[in-house]
Amino acid sequence: MITIEINGTEFLVKSNLSVLEACKYVGIHIPRFCYHETLSVAGNCRMCLVEVANSPKPVASCALPILNNMKIFVDTPLVKKARENVLEILLLNHPLDCPICDQGGECDLQDQTKTFGNNYSRYFFNKTTIEDKYCGPLIKTIMTRCISCTRCVRFGSEIAGVEYLGTLNRGGSSEIGGYLSNFFNSEISGNVIDLCPVGALTAKPYAFRSRPWELRSVESIDLNDSLGSNIYINHKESEILRIIPKINKELNGSIITDKARFSYDSEKTQRLSRIFSKEGNRFVEVNNWSTILAQLDTICSTKKVAFIINNDLDFESCQVLKQISYKYKNISINNIDLNIYSDNVFISWLYSNVANLNKNSRICLFVSSNIRLESAIINSKLRLKYLTDDFSVYGTGLKFNSNFDVNFININVLYFIDLIKSKNILLSRLLLSFKNPFIFFNDSLSTRGIRLESITGLIRKYIPTAQIFNIRKSCNSEGISIVGIIGLNSNALKAADYIFAINLEDNFATFKTLVDKKKKLFWFNTHSTLFSSHCDLFLPLASNLEKNSLFLNMEQRPQESLRVFATRGNSRSFFDFLFCLFDIKLPTYFSYLYEIVHNVKLFESNEKIFSYIFFSNFNIKNSISTYPLKSVIEDFYCSNKATKKSLVMSQCSQEYRKTYTNF
Repeated sequence: MITIEINGTEFLVKSNLSVLEACKYVGIHIPRFCYHETLSVAGNCRMCLVEVANSPKPVASCALPILNNMKIFVDTPLVKKARENVLEILLLNHPLDCPICDQGGECDLQDQTKTFGNNYSRYFFNKTTIEDKYCGPLIKTIMTRCISCTRCVRFGSEIAGVEYLGTLNRGGSSEIGGYLSNFFNSEISGNVIDLCPVGALTAKPYAFRSRPWELRSVESIDLNDSLGSNIYINHKESEILRIIPKINKELNGSIITDKARFSYDSEKTQRLSRIFSKEGNRFVEVNNWSTILAQLDTICSTKKVAFIINNDLDFESCQVLKQISYKYKNISINNIDLNIYSDNVFISWLYSNVANLNKNSRICLFVSSNIRLESAIINSKLRLKYLTDDFSVYGTGLKFNSNFDVNFININVLYFIDLIKSKNILLSRLLLSFKNPFIFFNDSLSTRGIRLESITGLIRKYIPTAQIFNIRKSCNSEGISIVGIIGLNSNALKAADYIFAINLEDNFATFKTLVDKKKKLFWFNTHSTLFSSHCDLFLPLASNLEKNSLFLNMEQRPQESLRVFATRGNSRSFFDFLFCLFDIKLPTYFSYLYEIVHNVKLFESNEKIFSYIFFSNFNIKNSISTYPLKSVIEDFYCSNKATKKSLVMSQCSQEYRKTYTNF
């Protein structure tokens, strides 16, 4: 800690800060355009000029490190005049289109011009214009508004790992752009919209839709992957207009993926909002829920019923279904996403927190995991660690396109287990010689019938300091594992008279598994289906944005998805539907989970809370496949039901396939 003086007042601050960071640390605001906390220092906007004692001219505070007993002045007449001149230069060629700009009301240039700028301009010549750039279906560009702060350039090269944008030409002719007009091929490209301090980069789906003061905001979480990034959902009446990140340093920081930001249009595309029952060869609309509930109550009481779910179902509904299977012997619960069989309720606490990625580690191992597609946020954290530290990355399985160097080793699960047990001289010595190695898994092991907790326990036995991360495909995969719902059981399907398909993806695997002319198929879903002629009853379900739901992310951290607007038509929550049919109550430990949701600090001590509730059992033998390991996600933009129903994500997928090469 060192002592500095700001405007005649002494402060005690850290020694490794810049002048701008030191002023921010003590609560003094200095205007800026190019500086951002997550990016490197550029120092090219000159808006953050301050006076320093014994300095002949104002200096850029973002690029000047503090020294002991330094005297800083941030509001002298010279500093105010310098900021006024900087703003006048930035506005020379800036168009006067604030009334039609999507950044209006949230524009840093507007705010700082009003606070620090002048009332008139001395420039009477024609303004210079710049041609707009094409960045794909997500980002809209109006490059005449650009002030060349280079935030988007630094974000692409430092965090996204895509050298897409750069500074072209020199002097007064310089501009931001790319040599080729093509798709901004990055999973987190939409974050340049938040970084841009003016309206040069805006969201194309949000263009001319609304103003920020007309929107209502709801805190929620991203349900397109297992990380559970924190987000704000901005909606107007009954329509979502945009999604922006909520800062959470422990999970997503200040960025979110493009799926989280732009897939919200699936909420209104092909939505199922009415009840349809099959009579003969045609479907008849049913407007009365009580009639349907009475029919389903009779079926669940007298017939054998198989509930088929996937890993996207919320944690509360999974727990209720598990209790139903215990209480009612004629009902079986199956998970279509799993091939493992488990009847235990457990929390393993073997998986590390995302915050542990900041630990001092020099090696990382991907076990069949394509981290760039499965969790783009964690991939950006690893890339930053790779660029700043002595960090080596190895991948087991098929090679994938990564934005940092990965050494690929094509091995199967048996070979990997030998590696953990130190039976491989070269690789085992490499893995065991470093402290805190990072090991990443994904859902491909579970789909092969392998109990991941068994391998995780094996790693803990031989490498106690390892940081293990399980990158799941779905938002509640950990909740499914904790509840202990079994994988898809063919015997249960054969014995069932009725099959209840709960919120499943409409794909060929679902069609092949469920369609049977001898069995009645009831389709509970938020969206319509292609094989509608094979279903006997359509029941609309409320989406995750139309109800309050609890999910467990990859850290087994409980998070709540809040209700944004009312349900559509006759759709109802599946959780409420279960309570109408069955006499079931939630266990008492859900009060602890909600306590953690509303008090995040309790998550650090959650092992003490759950140690009396859950138990674990790892003594399970697995039949292990010898095929090479492979990631479960091939197309980032169409990886689950919500993204496949999104028109924007379909356009991104088409653009991505144009740039894809297999060599």
